[in-house]
Amino acid sequence: MDIAIMNPRRIEQIVDGIATSDGAGVRLTRVLTQNLQRRLDPFLMLDVFRSDEPTDYLAGFPPHPHRGFETVTYMLSGRMRHRDSAGHEGLLEGGDVQWMTAGRGVIHSEMPEQEDGLMEGFQLWLNLPASRKMAAPCYRDIPNASIPRYETSQGASVLVIAGESRGIPGAVSRDETEPLYLDVNLAKGGEFSTFVPATHNAFIYVYRGAVTSGGKAVEENRMGIFANDPGSDGISIGAAEGARAILVAGKPLKEPIVQHGPFVMNRQDEIYQAILDFREGRFSDEAAAAI
Repeated sequence: MDIAIMNPRRIEQIVDGIATSDGAGVRLTRVLTQNLQRRLDPFLMLDVFRSDEPTDYLAGFPPHPHRGFETVTYMLSGRMRHRDSAGHEGLLEGGDVQWMTAGRGVIHSEMPEQEDGLMEGFQLWLNLPASRKMAAPCYRDIPNASIPRYETSQGASVLVIAGESRGIPGAVSRDETEPLYLDVNLAKGGEFSTFVPATHNAFIYVYRGAVTSGGKAVEENRMGIFANDPGSDGISIGAAEGARAILVAGKPLKEPIVQHGPFVMNRQDEIYQAILDFREGRFSDEAAAAI
């Protein structure tokens, strides 16, 4: 399964996250912010949460609406209960993924199901094309054991959450945005490479240790944005002391992005309509009828 990347991408920018809170006061770090949405199209946001202090996460995320995009929640540690306006419910535990398509509208909650211990994971927002923004909402819970994975002779262990890497298809695929979402675990001195089209935007977030790419280091708790170098055929990283990171890439939609809180549409009038629909209670009825 070893491959040779002939023209690897370089690291264009290192990004520090912004400490903030969301939901009912959950402390987190926002790494992909609105000012990077065009640069990292089709991705809209990346939040990182990690704390063993219960007051940082116990308040959770009470019921709130979404429209126009998808959320991908990847739990590393902890227990989080999901409920939505269609009556669906699921429990995310360490290593599990939930992929939710908000589409035309859903109201959901994410509440911790633990009183102490470590809560850690990521939430990534993936934009929907204009043609699917008003699609029926749906969601899928993906247990850790069912996420495809592989190991390489160069010291890498890889979970393929979405897309395809080295011929291994991930748990989820999307035709319009072609997202690639990998969790890469590098042993000491390990190296990893994967093909990524030059047209796709890509970034890496390191959550254990540090990685290098083309001689440039991305330290723990930092995001590295890969340049869209013409003729590049993939991404190569290494770790002198071992590391763990998520590697994300996708095909840009190149459509207008208009965001108002939990609503992401293409035009301002669509945002006004989303707010009106939510205020008049149409999210719950439409979601319940559609799923």
